[in-house]
Amino acid sequence: MSDYANDVLVDADWVEERLDEFRSDDPAHRLVEVDVDTEAYDAEHAPGAIGFNWETDLQDQTRRDILSKEDFEALNADHGISEDSTVVLYGDNSNWFAAYTYWQYKYYGHDDVKLLDGGREYWLENDYSTTDEVPEFSETTYAADEPDESIRAYREDVDDAIDAGVPLVDVRSPEEYSGEILAPPGLQETAQRGGHIPGARNISWASVTDDDGTFKTSDELEELYDDVLAEGDDEIVAYCRIGERSSVAWFALHELVGADQTVNYDGSWTEWGNLVRAPIVTGSEPGGE
Repeated sequence: MSDYANDVLVDADWVEERLDEFRSDDPAHRLVEVDVDTEAYDAEHAPGAIGFNWETDLQDQTRRDILSKEDFEALNADHGISEDSTVVLYGDNSNWFAAYTYWQYKYYGHDDVKLLDGGREYWLENDYSTTDEVPEFSETTYAADEPDESIRAYREDVDDAIDAGVPLVDVRSPEEYSGEILAPPGLQETAQRGGHIPGARNISWASVTDDDGTFKTSDELEELYDDVLAEGDDEIVAYCRIGERSSVAWFALHELVGADQTVNYDGSWTEWGNLVRAPIVTGSEPGGE
């Protein structure tokens, strides 16, 4: 993985060779599976892996926001994770929710966090060991940094990006981008209106991975985002529906390609598609008023 900008990916063999360390009560290494729910985790998971429910463990349900600094510290301390732990994250849907969690760890300044390339599906389909045993680790203390706002975009930042012609990357499906549908089939519709943010390009999150869910090479990613990178000297804004798929694109751009000006608009279409007077565009073209 040395051809990437940052050392942030590990492969399944790397994890398997260190399962004893991940199962140890020593907080030096922690393996975490992140899914939208924990039913799959409850059935089987990598030995030693902690199970995080993206919706209930990593979201403030009252504010529809990421965890506060204090809640993030408590979550980690309760699961035996310290700020010095090497945390390896993986999950379903080619790491949708694991990438979001990675972004949240970076937001609170955790240095040593990585993704398991290919996620849960790769681990299972290639017959790596699994268990249904839930590990129990001694409680730690965890001290998070103040939020790193350089990797996050808010509504007002998107307004500014539209006015300044900053590249916006909509990573949803073409049908969501055009406004034909409001959410992927079977998932909750979280917005009143369909379409996309004016000027946004549609580059699906799935374009950054191969068929087995592992990330494409840095050269392939640079080619995929060539036009965006050429225009994104000041900033690139990625968004989706609820912020998880855009985290995959943020990870590819910010961590693998090295476009460290990339930000994740985690409010995404759930926020923008419900705003009064916010401009939207329907159809397959990125322009519009």
